[in-house]
Amino acid sequence: MKRDLQIFKNFPLLELLSLTTMSEDLQISIVIPLYNEEESLKELSDWIGKVMHDHQFSYEVVFVDDGSYDGSWKVIEALKASNPHIRGIKFRRNYGKSAGLNVGFAAARGNVVFTMDADLQDSPEELPEMYRMITEEGWDLVSGWKKKRYDPITKTIPTKLFNAATRKMSGIKNLHDFNCGLKAYRKEVVKTVEVYGEMHRYIPVLAKWAGFSKITEKVVQHQERKYGVTKFGLERFINGFLDLLSITFISKFGKRPMHLFGGLGTVMFAIGFVISLWLGVYKLFINTGSRLIADRAEFYLALTAMIIGSLLFVAGFLGELISRNSPNRNQYNIEKEI
Repeated sequence: MKRDLQIFKNFPLLELLSLTTMSEDLQISIVIPLYNEEESLKELSDWIGKVMHDHQFSYEVVFVDDGSYDGSWKVIEALKASNPHIRGIKFRRNYGKSAGLNVGFAAARGNVVFTMDADLQDSPEELPEMYRMITEEGWDLVSGWKKKRYDPITKTIPTKLFNAATRKMSGIKNLHDFNCGLKAYRKEVVKTVEVYGEMHRYIPVLAKWAGFSKITEKVVQHQERKYGVTKFGLERFINGFLDLLSITFISKFGKRPMHLFGGLGTVMFAIGFVISLWLGVYKLFINTGSRLIADRAEFYLALTAMIIGSLLFVAGFLGELISRNSPNRNQYNIEKEI
């Protein structure tokens, strides 16, 4: 409550009363992470405001400035001064989109939470229908599908490959575009899933493994970029693949890493032990000649297998001790909040 009073202390009394009532039953929160998007913020805010007004939604827009070095935060402050529905969070440095979403999800108060990109490539006109799908059709998550894209082929082809791989590994067969920035969530979803690293690409997967299985998609309009350039380079494809492996591991073995490492270690150690046992029996009872066991290649294969097996076993024990208990994984240095 003290924090809320600090946020609202500069508002006129009527606006404060309006927002207090609104926060009790807020229909929509729109979380928008951004990095150097000063040109598009005013236009995006006005566009969202028009759609919300036309459909009589109570709403808030949470801009999360991911350490921008242009004038993005000044624009957000100006928007806040003229529009009480605007909220802003500013990181002291750049942490990445996942960090922005995680902090935005924690701050969101609406019953349905949307995510959008700040570059005007996502259309706010899609929000009312996606809201209806959540509230009336009972979906937990509605993901946008940019069926017709205005991105270069160097981005669309790798994206299709990643989407196909994610469908295969996650078992979510009905999504074509996991990484679309425009998504709608039931509030319980965003308050349950934890987004860190580069996991923003796989929020539907995180939601499914958290128990929210009612996931669908909606074809949405994709706009051409109007201002600036994309903030994601070629490294996103490598990171995306590594994150997919990471999230698959965490979902299956994050709570029981010993099942993976211990199992592999047991198999490797057993292979080495059997080979060593055979070499010993062969030397003592079959070939008692002068050739040393250490002269045989099988000896070193057995030794290596047992060492690797032991290391994997130890890794399993260590994994059990530190499994998902890092206290600093999702702590970010917030410079300002309005």
